Amino acid sequence: MSVEAIMRTEFPEGYAVFFGADGKVIMTPQSLEHSSTIRSTQIDTLALGRHAKVTSDVDLDFPADENFAADLAILREDAQKQGKHYTFEDVLLIEEVVSVSSARNDYDDCSAEYGRYGIPVYVVVDPYAAEVVVHTQPTGTGYITAYTHKCGTGKLPIDLADGHTFTLDLDELPRPERGAGAR
Repeated sequence: MSVEAIMRTEFPEGYAVFFGADGKVIMTPQSLEHSSTIRSTQIDTLALGRHAKVTSDVDLDFPADENFAADLAILREDAQKQGKHYTFEDVLLIEEVVSVSSARNDYDDCSAEYGRYGIPVYVVVDPYAAEVVVHTQPTGTGYITAYTHKCGTGKLPIDLADGHTFTLDLDELPRPERGAGAR
C-alpha cells in the first residue's frame, strides 16, 4: 500500500493505527477502559523504581521476524536494544488488556505465543470480566499455571524473574461504564 493510499484511507473509529517499518499496517481497538487500565498499571510499575524499564505499545522483537507491541512490558534492568528494539529475551512480564474484540487473542493466542517464547509472566487484565489472570511457568505451547484474581480484591504481588516483585493494585483497576461493550 502506498503512502498516498494510506493517507486517503478512512480507518474505523475507535482504532489506533500503527505503521511498521516492514510495511505492516497494525490496527488495534482503543477504548477508555483499555487506555485507563494500561495507565493504572503503569502507575503501579513506579514502585519498581524510577529507572525501571517499562514499555507500552512498543515493538519487541521475537524470533521468526515476529514483532509484538504488548500493552505493557517490564524488561530486565540491563536490557539493551538490539538494533531498533528490545528483544523477547529481555522481557520479565507482559500484560495485555482485553478489548471487546481482542478477548480470544489475549486469552488464547497470546498465551500460546508468549509461553512458546519463554516470557516468564504473562498477565491478562480483563476489565469486562473484572478479573486478572496471571500465567507463569512457560512451556513450548503456553503456560503450566494460570491463576485468576478478581478485581477489587486488594494488592496482587507478582514475582519477577530478576528477584523483584511487581505489585498490581486490583482495587485501582478501572471498571467499564454500563453498556461499554460487555463480552
